[in-house]
Amino acid sequence: MVCTVPDAFTERLADLGNVPVAVPVLVLAMLYAARRGRARAALTAGLAMALVPALIVPLKEWTARPGPLEPWAAGYFPSGHTATALTAYTAAALLVAPYTRRPWPAALAALLTALTAAGLVLRGFHWPLDVLASLLLCTPLLLAVRRAAARPVRAERHPAGRPAAAGQPPK
Repeated sequence: MVCTVPDAFTERLADLGNVPVAVPVLVLAMLYAARRGRARAALTAGLAMALVPALIVPLKEWTARPGPLEPWAAGYFPSGHTATALTAYTAAALLVAPYTRRPWPAALAALLTALTAAGLVLRGFHWPLDVLASLLLCTPLLLAVRRAAARPVRAERHPAGRPAAAGQPPK
């Protein structure tokens, strides 16, 4: 079931968890949310993404677990690619979800994360437990993003402290 030679398909799936692929998706969602008045949620999502290496890298060094196909190498537990994919795609989904009427952002985030995890395991880059550990470790980060994204947007206020009329910019 695990590939022992490079396989273009499973490698492309694993690449969905690369920083240059996943993080730009989150950045675009952060910009969109910030422009729509959800700067706090966008900043929380960015902080969650920034905390991923701080959470994952020390565990990789501490456990020094070898990979499935490279027993001489270490640092495979937990999966950084899975953590990156889960955090970036799910945080992006949480940021854009208030502006959609369907559950497609969450479904797409789950699909992209699952494809990343499958690619990593099937290609032999990670053991299944490496992937599962990343999913569990990043859940608290995403709960914080969910909480920030669920906060209502505050109405803009005039300098005198009165709410601005709908459709009018503050003076």
